[in-house]
Amino acid sequence: MRADRMISALLLMQARGRVTAKELAAELEISVATARRDLEALSMAGIPVYPQQGRGGGWSLIGGARTDLSGLTAQESQALFAMLGAAEGASSEISSAVRKLLRALPGPFRDDAAAAAAAVRVERAGWGESSAEEPPHVQTMRQAIVDRVNVGMAYTDSAGRRSERTISPLGLVNKGDRWYLVGVRPGEEPRTFRMDRVASVTVTDEPAEWPTDFDLDAHWRRFAERIEARRSLVRATVRLPSRYLWVLRDHFGAYLEVREEYGDVVEISVAAHTARSIAEQLAGWGATIDVLEPAEVRAELAQIGTELAEAYRG
Repeated sequence: MRADRMISALLLMQARGRVTAKELAAELEISVATARRDLEALSMAGIPVYPQQGRGGGWSLIGGARTDLSGLTAQESQALFAMLGAAEGASSEISSAVRKLLRALPGPFRDDAAAAAAAVRVERAGWGESSAEEPPHVQTMRQAIVDRVNVGMAYTDSAGRRSERTISPLGLVNKGDRWYLVGVRPGEEPRTFRMDRVASVTVTDEPAEWPTDFDLDAHWRRFAERIEARRSLVRATVRLPSRYLWVLRDHFGAYLEVREEYGDVVEISVAAHTARSIAEQLAGWGATIDVLEPAEVRAELAQIGTELAEAYRG
């Protein structure tokens, strides 16, 4: 859910004591279904809100209408501020609200909540990849970042090589549906790891060694620029019905650009690291789309078609 809606929902519950999905929808000018999903997302994330069925029911903050967030446990406050801190492109108003909410927390929780808010970054546009669910060790790694302790990690790289290492985890980035960890070993530069390749995590009692000048946002920008430069070596121009644009945007993420719109038809540019990779993502569309250029992508599509015809002939 959006961070601004989350803050509004929490403050509304604090002010009124109890709020229904219908009331929240009216206040935030969203659908009742969206309001209900937002409230459920808060509860599933570990924020102390709960529903009450029946007449006079609704959603409430555990601890009473005017809990001023002092009823939060340490883990609940970290869960809340991790969600707030991860909001992509948060406005100045959201940032101000986060600061005010931090000040409302009990003193012992404040530092850890701030650390949780800084531990995660979110970018909605992916790299044309998707993962069915969150990798199993994301929450454990986030807690290790908040606690500033080292972790032992079994990791399999892109070449299939498995290794075990102890690192200081510095931050997590959720890009599209893919999770990435930024970590460092003593005497080395920070590195970026894919969380879906992490086989196991063992949390230690060793204090993490953070580089004094480390900036998660700056590190991620440099890493993303390198990846995007490698992934966009080949670009193709494609025409398709406008109603299917959202599907291809989901496939290609940041590597799709809209060039022209002709009524119900849209012309787009898509990119990947090879012509074959583009063709593989477009082949299933058959004649629904028209690849205008380059010739290499058209040739790869023809080759894929020939391979399928041969494989399934008769």
